[in-house]
Amino acid sequence: MDSLSATFAALADPTRRAILERLAQGDTHVGELARPFDISAPAISRHLRVLEAAGLVQREVNAQWRLCRLRTPPLQQAHGWLQHYAAHWEHSLDRLSDLVEARHAQRPRKPSRRSPPR
Repeated sequence: MDSLSATFAALADPTRRAILERLAQGDTHVGELARPFDISAPAISRHLRVLEAAGLVQREVNAQWRLCRLRTPPLQQAHGWLQHYAAHWEHSLDRLSDLVEARHAQRPRKPSRRSPPR
């Protein structure tokens, strides 16, 4: 699997996204990452392995702690890929807006339906 596909596959899971959000605040140990989730320690480890395989997380052993750190290059690559398409959609929506405004300006005005004066 290419790195961009691995990044998007890792981001597809809400638990993994929540783990990344926590790591964006700073490095922490695995126990702290697992605390807010109602899942087993092996499940957290599996999520971390997916994130690590995608290059989004770096784990290291420091004495008795297994520290996790966010790695941003894969996120930057995904952002760049998405930005290309965002520019495309913005341009397309601008053209659509121009078309709608032009059609609206060309539409003949309907006479008002007021009651005739008495």
